[in-house]
Amino acid sequence: MNVQNCCCNTRCLKWPCGRRRSLSPLSSFVILTALALFLKANVSVAMKVTSSGPQTMQMAQGEPVTLDCTYTSSPADIGELDIEWSVVSPDTTKKDQMIISYTGGRRYTHGDPALMKGVDFTAVDPAQGDASLSITSLMVSHAGTYQCKVKKAPGVDSRKISLIVMVRPSVPKCWVDAGEAVGETASLRCRSDQGSAPLLYSWRRESGGSIPPDAIQNSLTGELLISNHSVSHSGVYSCEVSNSVGKESCRLNLQAVKPPNRAGVITGTVVGCLLLIMIVLLIIWLVVFRCKGIRQEKDFSNEIREDAPAPESRPTSRISSFRSGVAYSQVGQTQTEHPPSTNTSYSTAKYDSRFGYAV
Repeated sequence: MNVQNCCCNTRCLKWPCGRRRSLSPLSSFVILTALALFLKANVSVAMKVTSSGPQTMQMAQGEPVTLDCTYTSSPADIGELDIEWSVVSPDTTKKDQMIISYTGGRRYTHGDPALMKGVDFTAVDPAQGDASLSITSLMVSHAGTYQCKVKKAPGVDSRKISLIVMVRPSVPKCWVDAGEAVGETASLRCRSDQGSAPLLYSWRRESGGSIPPDAIQNSLTGELLISNHSVSHSGVYSCEVSNSVGKESCRLNLQAVKPPNRAGVITGTVVGCLLLIMIVLLIIWLVVFRCKGIRQEKDFSNEIREDAPAPESRPTSRISSFRSGVAYSQVGQTQTEHPPSTNTSYSTAKYDSRFGYAV
């Protein structure tokens, strides 16, 4: 039986059962566009941070910096404006450290006074759509992740900026290690004592041509090795050290010192050794001669003492003859005489230095 019409879902249709009517692609696009415009017209824009600057900043120590945080609000945001800047703690279990805020038309500081020196809002009135933060002089302690949070109920939005504070390289020191002799390996050194890693070193030749092609340069240690050094390699060399926030340089004058004549050095060494031996022998001879002379003098004096005659014995007869009449003092003292008796006569005694007594 041929059926022209079919009734599906209690509704009579004029196409065969099992086939559905679909919209054309053009009709679908028109419907979706109209729906999007309808939704956009009926949805209000809430609080939104509009800054589009870099979210990771590398700055040098001592430089000023501005952390951007501009925002817009909608008529639906009717609450009180509240702005907060805080340093995000790397430990998720700890609270973030608030450093500065703006609420009720007034600004407040909350961080360490030493850290907050020179930290303030960039705009005089942050309520006008600019909540950016400025730091006049960066320190290493200022490094961290900063969060700007703007709230005006019911709208709220935030933005994070990672601040990296780096130290510029200090002026490096240039020197030549292991000498500048011709034919040897000359090692040019360059070293900077301060600066945030990574520090990169680069050598170049300022006079006398370019760096020798066989020279080996290490950009991490700052060493330039010149093998088989010659007069043609001499000249002024400069070393530059750099990192992402600055660079410094130093210079040195590389010379070519010819080695001394080895034959002459050997001859001079031999002659010097011979002279030293002769001087030592002369000193030893003088010491021995002196000691021998002193010994001979001692022997001669002993012989003289042995040949000297013994002193004469004292005459006892003379002493007894005048002992009763005259008294004598020691040698060199005055003599006292007793008057002789009337019965006895004495002759005058005289002191003889040969014997040590009067005779």
